[in-house]
Amino acid sequence: MEPGSAAVPTCYRHPERETYVRCQRCDKPICPDCMQNAAVGFQCVECVREGNKGVRQAKAQFGGGHVTVPRVTWALLGLNVVAYLAELVQGNEFVNQFATSPFHIFQGEYWRLLTGAFLHSRPTSAFAITHILFNMWALWAIGPELERRLGHARFAALYLTAALGGSVAVYLFSAYSAVGASGAIYGLFGALFVMARRLGYDARGVVWLIGINVFVTFVIPGISWQGHLGGLVVGALVAVIFAYAPERNRALIQWAGVAAVLLVLVLTVYFADPYALIAEVHRQMGTQ
Repeated sequence: MEPGSAAVPTCYRHPERETYVRCQRCDKPICPDCMQNAAVGFQCVECVREGNKGVRQAKAQFGGGHVTVPRVTWALLGLNVVAYLAELVQGNEFVNQFATSPFHIFQGEYWRLLTGAFLHSRPTSAFAITHILFNMWALWAIGPELERRLGHARFAALYLTAALGGSVAVYLFSAYSAVGASGAIYGLFGALFVMARRLGYDARGVVWLIGINVFVTFVIPGISWQGHLGGLVVGALVAVIFAYAPERNRALIQWAGVAAVLLVLVLTVYFADPYALIAEVHRQMGTQ
């Protein structure tokens, strides 16, 4: 080095790179790859990381992390569509293996309580195709809004618990198998009403939506009213737990409440008999 010359500064993370830019916080020399935008000038990676520790992370309205992309909604849509394609390829055998069948659930095939909620009527007629189309439209229309207010995990819990509630109602009060995401969708309807009331919004539109769908449930033959109403009741109950849990220990209360609902549903299936199925068997035996 010549007399009177100064050493060329190099990046503290990349010593082979010359730089004349310094971190505004710690004054260390940083290269372009280590520069992080700050309110004034640039900061190094470590200073930005340290500063973020004191920043309060954004939260969903009723708990959970902030949602920018409703990934759970898109994942549920994808699962329903994939299951429907499997139905088209494999036919009735696939449906019979995974449908919500009270008889088979009573025999111990408990997976049907959830798998049946991802199946839909096969396209044997123009009306049958509307089954999956309406459910997926409803999920696409209201799922993202609920997911942004609840966060990913809570929204997934709401959807799956409502689906399970609909299947448990089918098990108890139906003598026949059922398929469809309608129980979960009706659960989302119930949650939409609860959250509208909790936030002080006008809920009359949601009431009309629920009323029309319940009316259609009982007017059109072949629709499982058990699954629809079971999902509606359980979805609304889970939404009450999420929306009205107090701020203090909110997460603990919310998840404990959901666990209690799940426990009741599981114990109901384990200890209760499929009443409608048993009654139908007795009726048929009495007519012979």
